[in-house]
Amino acid sequence: MLKALTKDAIGKDFRSELSVQDYRKKTQIEGVQLIPLTSFVDDGGALAELVRFDENGNLAILPQFKVRQATWSQMLPGTIKAFHLHYNQEDVWFVMPYDRLLIGLFDARENSPTYKQSMRFVMGAGRAQILYLPRGVAHGLANPWTQTANMIYFVNQQFDAAEPDEQRLPWDILGPDFWEIKKG
Repeated sequence: MLKALTKDAIGKDFRSELSVQDYRKKTQIEGVQLIPLTSFVDDGGALAELVRFDENGNLAILPQFKVRQATWSQMLPGTIKAFHLHYNQEDVWFVMPYDRLLIGLFDARENSPTYKQSMRFVMGAGRAQILYLPRGVAHGLANPWTQTANMIYFVNQQFDAAEPDEQRLPWDILGPDFWEIKKG
């Protein structure tokens, strides 16, 4: 049987550099939902149902959300599209499972119990998920990798170029390192 090592067994030149990655579940922003979708994979490919509508035209998985527009977006390598929020619009995002995008969110709603809370996670990367973003939650995404990535998103308001419901914030409002790939 192997004997466990103690910290003293590691060379003194390295002891002060040791750390443990935090694997605890991160606090989620009030109202944000990351919903896994059922994927069916066989020897011929894969299938995942993105949305199903109820009899009133609302998303069955989010009954309060009525889709008014669906949009496709492509992100080239090295692109950061951040941050913005909406006063009236809510979003539902889907990143293709064969792609990968870094998602950044923070709660800008002053009266929210999670005010100023941020979230950072990857969508795609082999998973079929949808992300629900309530109004007032600042959101953005980045593609720090070398492959183009695609997403489809649904909104509950049609885009109006004359009066867009899109309030922009600086891309680095959470610090320029927020969008960098974490090393280590």
